[in-house]
Amino acid sequence: MSGVIKFSEERLMKVLQAPVISEKATMVAEKNEQIVFRVLPDATKPEIKAAVELLFKVEVLSVQTVNRQGKQKRSGRFNGRRNHTKRAFVCLKPGQEINFVEEAK
Repeated sequence: MSGVIKFSEERLMKVLQAPVISEKATMVAEKNEQIVFRVLPDATKPEIKAAVELLFKVEVLSVQTVNRQGKQKRSGRFNGRRNHTKRAFVCLKPGQEINFVEEAK
């Protein structure tokens, strides 16, 4: 094997759902130089890496993932649950950065 895995570009466009903007995500970004994304529940680490490199034209050092259980919620007498989500903590190579403000314009 050559070490390079091919993914369909259509699939890679769907893997990343949204960046996570929260206090914890901001703290992690400053301390560990990582960016947090909400991703598809069946996304793999190599897919996430390829998607970030394709969409943002940066080099990815590593990817850690976290499966988050949906919270139990109650509305009146009915119990419900929010959807489970998956987050990816993407570590970029030194000197690389993603600026979401500039990307949006």
